Amino acid sequence: MYSSDLQAYGVFKPVGHIVVSFPNAALAEQGYSALQDMGIAPEDIRPYTDREMLEQAEADIERATPLASLGVELTKIKAHRELAQRGYHWLVVHIANDAQARKAADTLQAVGAQSAQLYGRFIIEELITYGKQPQQSPGGPLEI
Repeated sequence: MYSSDLQAYGVFKPVGHIVVSFPNAALAEQGYSALQDMGIAPEDIRPYTDREMLEQAEADIERATPLASLGVELTKIKAHRELAQRGYHWLVVHIANDAQARKAADTLQAVGAQSAQLYGRFIIEELITYGKQPQQSPGGPLEI
């Protein structure tokens, strides 16, 4: 489970991080290595298995405050839950700035990342979106 500093309104909102999904554990591990090759420290990279994300998403949905439904956070959590049910794995990466986020997203897309979002205080920016990847998920694209 993620720490409380990655939450807002009772749900997952890791401000200052990118959240990256991979269709399987092997690609997520490749992504982890690629980030380290970029110079991102291991303590700034938090992997999530499909089971961990599913457990977290279900807990978030259960305890979400009404404010969470005003933004896109709850929608993202529901999409994460669906991907976790499909076996997706994640990396949540603390980033220094927008340029590093974009470089990381480009690097991770090259090793098989299917989506990446940069969580800001007020917006969540899509850095990689479904339909623009070299690979599609086994169950087809999923909008998040």
